[in-house]
Amino acid sequence: MNPETTQHNPTLAPVPSPSRNLFNLARQLARGVGVSCSKSAAARALLGLGLLAAPADGFSSEDSQPWELRPEVQVESGGIYLDQLVAPQLASSLPQVRLAASPALGQSVSITRDQIVVMAQKLLPDLAATNFSGATQIRVSRRTRSLPAVEVVALLTETLQKEFVKEKGELELTLTRTWNPVMVPDEPLTVRVIDLPASGVAPNFIVPFEIWNGKELVGTWRVAAQSRLWREIPIANVVLSRGQPVRDADASLTRRDLLQHRDAFLNFPTDDGSLEFTENVQAGMPLLNRSIKARPAVRRGKMVAGVFQDGGLNINLKVEALEDGLVGQTVRVRNPKTRRELFGKVQNEQTILINL
Repeated sequence: MNPETTQHNPTLAPVPSPSRNLFNLARQLARGVGVSCSKSAAARALLGLGLLAAPADGFSSEDSQPWELRPEVQVESGGIYLDQLVAPQLASSLPQVRLAASPALGQSVSITRDQIVVMAQKLLPDLAATNFSGATQIRVSRRTRSLPAVEVVALLTETLQKEFVKEKGELELTLTRTWNPVMVPDEPLTVRVIDLPASGVAPNFIVPFEIWNGKELVGTWRVAAQSRLWREIPIANVVLSRGQPVRDADASLTRRDLLQHRDAFLNFPTDDGSLEFTENVQAGMPLLNRSIKARPAVRRGKMVAGVFQDGGLNINLKVEALEDGLVGQTVRVRNPKTRRELFGKVQNEQTILINL
């Protein structure tokens, strides 16, 4: 965070606010129907219609006691409001009107009593300068708080889960280096992760991120993090043999770190009868994609019908499959009589269409 700087006696121009626009609108509407309308009359009309926030017992500069100005005030990013500048016990007697923009984070501004009167009277014409007492100058700064490591982890976890991990599993994040607490606005915060590696979340990685308070950038940081991605994956209960159908496998879904088992077969249980194991899987080991494939319609060494087609002419002969093949795949076959090798497309478990 940048060190706090103080600006003394700045020229503060009132920031246009909904309240001021309502005053102008009320006066324009009055003139439109031929009625003269002063600022004070417009203010009373807006207060009466409930379009301008006012205390429950009404606002009147004549019968109210002087408002004691505070020497120092902390505000949020939304602006400096008149009722924030007076003693807390008197704040409810003032309307909530916005006088000026808030100072930047880490900075402060000083407002004199005369500046407050000028800005307030533009919105509340009935307000008298004699209604104020207390401090002749107010130092206004931002309301801040310390941001601890536990909140940083929570913000990063929420953002990474939503934008990167999504439905792949439940992310668990820890920082591997000490986080030194920083001062941030005492308001709701959000995190934007920037320049994350193409591989995404990893067991150990660097997370560059920004912290935002609405449209205000609070700061940019980089942290070293360790992550786990929890999800239920299938674990073999007994030894599973090569060639065994996957749908008949004796396996249980167990919560494991998916980042340590990236190749886990996640479609278990399955009703697909064409899937089988290509290797033995020991008990207690996860079922992996590389150990599973679709059962071939034709297996190597099997004798099948080889069909030649030429127009309306069909020639059938027995051929030997030289490799496994799924339906639609092209495989090598051999004529056992001539020992000639040919290529054909697998039609089904018994037939291969020979390419001429």
